[in-house]
Amino acid sequence: MSKTEAHEQRDDLGAAGEQLSTAPREDAPNLPSLGVIGWLRWFWRQLTSMRVALILLLLLSLGAIPGSLIPQSNVDELKVQDFMDRHTTLGPLYDKLQLFDVYSSVWFSAIYILLFVSLIGCIVPRTWQFVGQLRGRPPGAPKKLTRLPAYTTWRTAAEPEQVHEAALALLGQRRFRAHTAAGSVAAEKGYLREAGNLIFHIALIVMLIAFAAGQLLKSEGGKLVMEGDGFSNTLSQYDDFKSGSLFDTDDLAPFHFRLDDFKGTYEKTGPNRGTPRTYRADVTYSEGADGPEKKKSIEVNEPLEVDGSKVYLIGHGYAPQVTVRDPEGKVVYEAAVPLLPIDQNGTATGAIKVLDGYRNKSGVKEQLGFNAFFVPTFAGEGKGQMFSQFPAPDFPVLALSAYHGSLGVDSGVPQNVYQLDTRKMKKFKDSRGELFKKRLLPGETMKLPNGAGSITFEKDLKEWATFQISQEPGSGWALAGALAAIAGLAGSLFIQRRRVWVRAVRGADGVTVVEMAGLGRSESAKLPEELSDLAAHLHEKAPSAPDRAPSAPDPEPDAHTASASDSEPAEVPAEGAEK
Repeated sequence: MSKTEAHEQRDDLGAAGEQLSTAPREDAPNLPSLGVIGWLRWFWRQLTSMRVALILLLLLSLGAIPGSLIPQSNVDELKVQDFMDRHTTLGPLYDKLQLFDVYSSVWFSAIYILLFVSLIGCIVPRTWQFVGQLRGRPPGAPKKLTRLPAYTTWRTAAEPEQVHEAALALLGQRRFRAHTAAGSVAAEKGYLREAGNLIFHIALIVMLIAFAAGQLLKSEGGKLVMEGDGFSNTLSQYDDFKSGSLFDTDDLAPFHFRLDDFKGTYEKTGPNRGTPRTYRADVTYSEGADGPEKKKSIEVNEPLEVDGSKVYLIGHGYAPQVTVRDPEGKVVYEAAVPLLPIDQNGTATGAIKVLDGYRNKSGVKEQLGFNAFFVPTFAGEGKGQMFSQFPAPDFPVLALSAYHGSLGVDSGVPQNVYQLDTRKMKKFKDSRGELFKKRLLPGETMKLPNGAGSITFEKDLKEWATFQISQEPGSGWALAGALAAIAGLAGSLFIQRRRVWVRAVRGADGVTVVEMAGLGRSESAKLPEELSDLAAHLHEKAPSAPDRAPSAPDPEPDAHTASASDSEPAEVPAEGAEK
């Protein structure tokens, strides 16, 4: 093949390939002639190109990494402050870079908005072009079908019109869009490939909108509830609460629930000893102010759903029941005290604060404070440290250390209910002058020195559960967008867009010459196979005509054969025709 013919072949293939694409053509700007408007148009073309959209999507993914590795202010301010205290150099740098508030930072928002604009600008023109292609018809056959990647030809005694009719019927049965154009049949298939591509990008926009709506309109709070106690979905009932900037507390769904019982069972033997087998909170809830009561069991990943809000079970612990008496034996404090677990086996710590304690020998009223350390299953004296051996309450022990003085609750400064501030308190001391402390079994009593009273660890051991109450209006749209994105991506990857042409022309000897060729948007080994299958079925309707010498009949059609010229078809390999 000469250089001129090679250039013509590349031009023909390039033109046919451009017809299969819905991507808008992007011409290089003429830099010397660009003005302000020209530069704006060039910038808009770059921003709305698929290449820039993918780069922005990658930047958004990379920008989300610090939000997972670095403590975030909107999640836990105490961890952020602890990070700042421990990293005196990195802390201020991270703060200036807004790495403690990644998802609300200026740079993350800029990437987010640019990606949103880029996707919309990229999708709109492609959508209109795709709609235009759906409304149009496949283009007619190229002048020389031998230059296409998949090609076959044979001679038949059937009339050209009969061949075209048989080809239209066959291609229609195979779900090709086919019509007769310029003495040939043009057919096309695989439009769902571009549809899947558009669905994928539209789904990304839906996910971005859902994510933004979820961040702006969401609410999330936590609540620790004792067995027998309840919770009403009002702002004052939460232990902690955070919400999006557009959330209105009046939008909190009105409902109430009561924790009837927490059920926890654990593996007792084997390598999974201590692993929960049952982890369930049985609650009674009601919707609205006067709704009927209903029963529900909340388990991990099985939340209670009420009027758009979801109640998740996220934690569990124990609350020893204690009774504190003054020197005269009068009960001054009686409650179940929730303690916070510090390991997987239920070891927990906390504080007991008695505001109305006792009067000392000088007649001054003092408050009492106890540091509490609880283990549901104690190994026993001399069998290790005071840590639980199993999460179930098989051998509960409560260790207490006692203080007296001022708890500092009247200073106006908020306090952690699980920690004891001993700066204004004194230690109760034992006979050796050391901090007075004791380990108690259920039913045992610790008498305080100098007749200051006593504290009893009652046999009634209660349990508590922590719940997260979330309201996320964009979660359903985000899920639908994710599923649509997966479906669209699968369609754009596995569906092949291809065209097939059939041309039947009567030769000089009165015999009809049939040519079939195919072109795919991307290289695929299935295109020659599909063309060969189509040619075999069409050959049954228009069989090969015998040669002048009966002993040398024409071979069956093959998708890898090509015609040497338009006037006298000869069967040569398609690869040779391409070369």
